[in-house]
Amino acid sequence: MCTLEKRGQLFLLKLAGDGEHRLNPTLLDSITSAITQIRSDPSSSQSVLITTSDGKFFSNGYDLALADSDPSLRVVMDSKLRSLVADLISLPMPTIAAVTGHASAAGFVLAMSHDYVLMRRDRGFLYMSELDIELVIPPWFAAMIRMKIGSPAARRDVMLTAEKVTAERGLEMGIVDSSYGSAAETVEGAVKLGEELVRRGVDGHVYGGMREALLKQVLHTIGSNESVSNRMRNSGSKL
Repeated sequence: MCTLEKRGQLFLLKLAGDGEHRLNPTLLDSITSAITQIRSDPSSSQSVLITTSDGKFFSNGYDLALADSDPSLRVVMDSKLRSLVADLISLPMPTIAAVTGHASAAGFVLAMSHDYVLMRRDRGFLYMSELDIELVIPPWFAAMIRMKIGSPAARRDVMLTAEKVTAERGLEMGIVDSSYGSAAETVEGAVKLGEELVRRGVDGHVYGGMREALLKQVLHTIGSNESVSNRMRNSGSKL
């Protein structure tokens, strides 16, 4: 589950508990509900969202054990994550991912769905694990990676070598915006950045509209009807 706290003009959404924060239908629905609550707040267009987590993992991807018990849930989880990412892209405010643990596969994509990625440097990897588990990533994952990772060499290392990207390496690749010495410092850095963005006084509806225009191809690919039942079979990490 997740928790939502409002501090002034900052919304802090936390994936709660010390587990792997696997993206199962329950967690995805909880996050989506929080985003809906944020969107409906009268101050939303003058606010900033910060998403973070408890424990060792930011998110370790889809809930594969659950998908194995009921294969139909593979498509359900992918559909819910597509919808959540589309919601984040259209949200009328800047968004920050404070990555305080491992973010793998679908969890990595969730982090990249934010405008800024801040990461602790003493623990955690960003990791697209699909190469290691012999799967082709869904096209909409690839669309997000193409948009969010500018360097062809960095995209190659993320997708075609399954590099476990540390915070410092992420800075070199242009994936991570800033790194910090601990989980607490990462969240503090996100709050500081969020407060700076609030002070700019940008109209959130204009901001969100510009983000949608920038990520138009990602939204188009998210909206495609391609089946994901085989591709997402194991889209989590082997950490």
